[in-house]
Amino acid sequence: MLLQNERAEVVWVCQEMQRLGLVVGTAGNVSARVGDKVVISPSGMDYALMEPGDVGVHDLEGNPIDAKYKPSSELPLHLAVYASTDAGAVTHNHAPASTALSTVVDEIPGTHYYSSMFGGLIRVAPYATFGTDQLAINVADALKDRTGALMANHGALTTGPTLSKAFSLLPYLEYICEVQLRAMAAAPGMAPGAKIKVLSDELMEEAGAGMRGYGQSK
Repeated sequence: MLLQNERAEVVWVCQEMQRLGLVVGTAGNVSARVGDKVVISPSGMDYALMEPGDVGVHDLEGNPIDAKYKPSSELPLHLAVYASTDAGAVTHNHAPASTALSTVVDEIPGTHYYSSMFGGLIRVAPYATFGTDQLAINVADALKDRTGALMANHGALTTGPTLSKAFSLLPYLEYICEVQLRAMAAAPGMAPGAKIKVLSDELMEEAGAGMRGYGQSK
């Protein structure tokens, strides 16, 4: 089967997103780019029942190469990300905190240094109907120099050089959104003159440098 390993990884990520509560039902979608081909989850399929053969392979124009089912309705979005970035994979979810926050802010300020993992403050792409070219354009713009973005009144998206890397960022993005929501909820009850603390660009860059060297070297 063409790109069997990549298709199997798409299935695993979809099922993990559901297990972690990052998607509801069949919402969300996952893809990986391999050269001039894109492996993407099918539209409206129960993640628990999905198998590698159900995951389609398309070219960079969206034409099917090896696909027995319709691709995710967000295929144009994934293709736009691949056309405008060097990403090797895209994950999109509808997790509660990121979706809620996308309805009230235009960007997430640097309230937590984890934002450095995404290149700085996280932008919120303006709303457009799912599956449309306009949504694809909006999200691609929000992802400039970033590896994650929110989609207004919709959800969140992360990218990475590999599918495992893109997926690993999803819980961090949801955490950042949860922290911001709690800070915003607490702000009205704070002492007069108090405000939510935000890290400067310099501190965010310092944190980013530290994050890049974090962990065990191999």
